[in-house]
Amino acid sequence: MGDFSNFGGSDEENAEIKRLNSDVEADTDNFENWEKLVRACEGLEGGLNRNSSPQALATLRDTYDRFLLKFPLLFGYWKKYADLEFNIQGPESAEMVYERGCASITNSVDLWTEYCSFKMETTHTPQLVRELFERAAGYVGLDFLAHPFWDKYLEYEERQEAQDEIVAILIRVIHIPMHQYARYFERLRQLAHTRPLLELIDAETLARYTAEVEAESVQYGIQKTELELERDVRAKIDATFYDVFQHTQAETTKRWTYESEIKRPYFHVTELEHQQLINWRKYLDFEESEGSFDRIVVLYERCLVTCAFYEEFWFRYARWMSAQGNKEEEVRNIYLRAVCLFVPISRPGIRLQFAYFEESCGRVDVARDIHAAVLGMLPDCVEAIVSWGNLQRRQSGLDAAIEVYKAQIDSPTVDIFTKAALVTEWAYLLWKVKGSIDEARTVFVKNVQWYADSRHFWQKWLEFELGQPTTAETEKEHGQRIKTVVDEMRSGSRLSAGIKQELCQAYLRYLQQGGGKEAMKEFLIVDREIFGPHSVAVAKANKKGSNGIAPTPLGELDEATRVKAGSRFYSYYQLHTDPDPNAQGSAPFN
Repeated sequence: MGDFSNFGGSDEENAEIKRLNSDVEADTDNFENWEKLVRACEGLEGGLNRNSSPQALATLRDTYDRFLLKFPLLFGYWKKYADLEFNIQGPESAEMVYERGCASITNSVDLWTEYCSFKMETTHTPQLVRELFERAAGYVGLDFLAHPFWDKYLEYEERQEAQDEIVAILIRVIHIPMHQYARYFERLRQLAHTRPLLELIDAETLARYTAEVEAESVQYGIQKTELELERDVRAKIDATFYDVFQHTQAETTKRWTYESEIKRPYFHVTELEHQQLINWRKYLDFEESEGSFDRIVVLYERCLVTCAFYEEFWFRYARWMSAQGNKEEEVRNIYLRAVCLFVPISRPGIRLQFAYFEESCGRVDVARDIHAAVLGMLPDCVEAIVSWGNLQRRQSGLDAAIEVYKAQIDSPTVDIFTKAALVTEWAYLLWKVKGSIDEARTVFVKNVQWYADSRHFWQKWLEFELGQPTTAETEKEHGQRIKTVVDEMRSGSRLSAGIKQELCQAYLRYLQQGGGKEAMKEFLIVDREIFGPHSVAVAKANKKGSNGIAPTPLGELDEATRVKAGSRFYSYYQLHTDPDPNAQGSAPFN
C-alpha cells in the first residue's frame, strides 16, 4: 500500500487507514487487525461505488487482495469482494473475482453456488451458464453438504423449462450420499411417471427391460398392449431407482456418524476443539477404507478447509496421495498449498518433508532452496540445519555436510544453544558416518569451553562416550572417560540441579550395568552428592582443592580463563586418547 500520498478519503480517514495498515504489517497473522482494515477501506468516502476516487478504489482492492492472499479460504469475503467489484465496475470485474476465489477454495459449495447464481443473473447464454455449473459439479458435486448447489442448478433448469435437463441432474444426484438426499429421489420418482423412457434410461437398458417384460407376458400367456408394456417397463425403472435410493440411504447413514459431529465445516483462524480433530481422523479412516478415490479426495479437501492450519492433515493427504501411484504432480500441489499458504513457518516439518519429496524426484536444487527458505525465516532452527546438512551429505559427501554446520555456527544470527547442538551433530557425523571416534571426541573436547552451559552438548557428549565399545582391557579407560565428562559437567557448567540429576542418571545406570568391581563406590558417591539432601551438596561445594581454593565452575569464569581451562581439559584428553602426541584435531567452533 505505500504508493499513494493519500487513500482517497478525508485526512482523518487516511490517518486511520495508515494506522490500521501499520497494525496489519506488524502482525500479519492477526485476523482482527485485517478485519478492521477491510471495514475501514470499504467505508472510505462514505461507502465505495463506481463514482469513488481512483485512490480509494485502489486502496480497497489492494487491501482485499492482500487479505485474501493471507486468508484465501474465507469464502464470505470473496463474495463481498465480487459484490463490490460488480457495483464499482460491472459483471466482468466481478466474474474475475469469483474465478480467483473459486481457484483459491475449489471445494467451497457456498462460493461456487454464489458464482453460479451470479452467472445465472448476468449471462443470457444457457450454454455458458451450464458450463459453469458443470465445472462447479466437478469440484463440489460430491460434497455431503452440496444440496444448495444442486438446488441452484435445478432452479436454473426450471427457468429454462428444460425438463430433460432436470431429469438428468436428478438421476446424477440420487447416487450421491449427502444431506437431504431423499427429496431428490422423490422428485425424480414423480417426474419419471411422465417423462420419455429414454430420458430415464439408456437405449440398451430400455431394450433389455422391454424384452424382460415381453418374456414375462409370453410365460403367462398374456398379450399386453403397448401401454401395458410401457407401464411395466416404468415399474422396472422405478424399482431400479429405488435400489439406488436404498444404496444411497445406506451410504449416507454410514457417513452421518461423522458428519453429525462436524461443528465447524468452514475455515476460521481460531483453533478447533480436540474432539473435532479426532472426528476428522476417524472420518478419513472410514472413507479410505471405502476405497473410492474421488470421495476420498473430496473429504480430504473438505478437511483441509476446516483444518488448514494443522500440518498433520497435510502430511496425511500427501502420504495417501503418494501411495496411489503416478501422482507426483498431485503430491507436489498438496505440499505447495501447505507451505505457501497455510501451515505457519513456525512449524517447519511439512516444509522439510516437501524438500525430501523434491529430492526423491531428482530436484535436488529445489530441495536445497526449500531449506534455504526455511532458514531465511528461522535461522535458529536446528531441525532445518541438520536436515540441510544431511541433504548435502547424501548428495555431495561428508565434507559438504560439515561445511553447512560450520557456516551456520559462524553465522551471527544463530544463538549459542543452536550452535551447541550443531557441534554435536558434527561430532556424530565424524563418529557414525566417517567412523572416526578420535576426531569426534576432539570436537567435543575442543568446544566444551564454548558450550559448557548447554544441556544438549553434555547429553550428546555423555551418550557418545557411553556408546563406545569396550573390552576387558579397555574397560578402565572407558570408565574414566565417562567419569571425566560427568565430573566436568557437574563442576564446569551452570546447568540446573534438576538437569544434572537427569544426566547423572545415565552415568549411574552405566556404573550398574557396565562398571567394574569398584563401581558401586563411585555409584554411591555420585548418588549421595547429586540426589542427597541439600546439606550434602553444600558440604561438597565447600570442599577446597589441593591449593586451598574452592573450585569454580567453568561457566562462571571469564572468557580468557575459560579458554585456559578448556585447553587444560583438552590436554588431559590428548594424553588419554591421541595415538600421536603431535596429532592435530579439528579447529574449534567459534
